[in-house]
Amino acid sequence: MSVFHNLSRPTLISLADALSQGRLTIPYYAASLTGIVPVVWRQEIASELQSMSQMGFTNTHIAYTLRLLAQERALSQSTRDSIELVWTGEEVVGSESRDTSVVVRELFVRAKSSVLISSFAIDKGAKARELFQVLAQRMDADPKLNVRMFLNIKRNYGDKQPESAILREFATSFRREVWSGQRLPEVFYDPRALEIDTGAKACLHAKCVVVDEERLFVTSANFTEAAHERNIEAGVLITDSVAAKAMRSQFETLVARGVLKKAPGI
Repeated sequence: MSVFHNLSRPTLISLADALSQGRLTIPYYAASLTGIVPVVWRQEIASELQSMSQMGFTNTHIAYTLRLLAQERALSQSTRDSIELVWTGEEVVGSESRDTSVVVRELFVRAKSSVLISSFAIDKGAKARELFQVLAQRMDADPKLNVRMFLNIKRNYGDKQPESAILREFATSFRREVWSGQRLPEVFYDPRALEIDTGAKACLHAKCVVVDEERLFVTSANFTEAAHERNIEAGVLITDSVAAKAMRSQFETLVARGVLKKAPGI
């Protein structure tokens, strides 16, 4: 690893400026780096500059290289700042994670145009209404806010009812026991979860939230009180439009291809 990797971004830029402005010239000495580079690195930096000069690098070449390194450092920091650890469960001393319930509520409150939710399981009754209350209120207050939910509507073991009957039961339950708002979200499901033949069954197991195609939350947590408050669950919140749009596109493409279908009655 080059000794330049030990320098901060401002120091890299200061060194590049000194080279491009002619304040540093061949031969390079540690003393000439006073006020530019921390004393602990001056001798090594002077030696590195001297070696680059012997390889044919001019001051302009070296300055350009240092600015590229500084730019990469800024981009790397920006990437680190855009990713947050999200956690449910026992708090760990020194952890930099955020609580799942807090993050989800914040996402709902800050949503401006669209929310996509995918969950394998959801609560019913008071727990469900509390989890979705903020979003339901936002939908009623803002007719432009679009909410789509991708849920695992399943056939229980031994249940031989027609698919249509299971879907009717789910719609009734959703309206009575899950959603408290007047406006309802669009709900989509994977028909394979309703197959009678166990060899053909599959489930919608993804757990994530996409908000405004700008923020993406991928998590092990379902939309249940236990997962948001008590279980040990881990996830990441990513503030990145490319990642958020890509995840949303995954679901929307499956809808367009008919792999995922809109639940009737909701």
